[in-house]
Amino acid sequence: MARYTDPVCRLCRREGIKLFLKGTKCFSDKCPIEKRNFAPGQHGKDRKAKIVGYGLQLREKQKAKRMYFTQETQFRNYFEKAARTKGVTGEMLLQQLERRLDNVVFRLGFGISRRQARQLVRHGHVHVDGRKVNIPSYEVNVGEGIAIRESSRKLAILEQSKDFASHQPAPTWLEIDRDNYKGKVLSLPKREEIQLPVNEQLIVELYSK
Repeated sequence: MARYTDPVCRLCRREGIKLFLKGTKCFSDKCPIEKRNFAPGQHGKDRKAKIVGYGLQLREKQKAKRMYFTQETQFRNYFEKAARTKGVTGEMLLQQLERRLDNVVFRLGFGISRRQARQLVRHGHVHVDGRKVNIPSYEVNVGEGIAIRESSRKLAILEQSKDFASHQPAPTWLEIDRDNYKGKVLSLPKREEIQLPVNEQLIVELYSK
């Protein structure tokens, strides 16, 4: 499967806002968007055209895709499933993305970014209800318990992540035991619990054309 391998800070600069893809770096003076808040590339400073209509819809979709590190086909599949689900399509879309295992691991505070959490999952450090799951897109369900494998709990990145997460608000839809590196899904996330700078209605409008 194709995956993005270039510097992720370029993605934030392209969107013009922080997508919080690098964990602690995003909260420091080293964040590139603090120094160069313009699109990357030779003509980045000159791209001042006003974005309207389709352009706005596309940018919202790209922001969501990049935050959750999904590919276009996978993202569209999420939308189509959300459109078939009872409820507000945009909210159902974000709910699916939030329930990805790599995102849940990030929300629990076991990774300082979704990218790092994704790596933990891929390398087999995460268990769901006692069984190893190494698929980042695995969709967690209410009542399922997520934990870091016992033999992996001494990883240095986990200690760093726990310290980082202690300064961040804890999601109310998750039960978190950071000292023992485990948590549980208490409920499905509601829109007001998903703190993202994304207008999901524009994404719905884009795919509904």
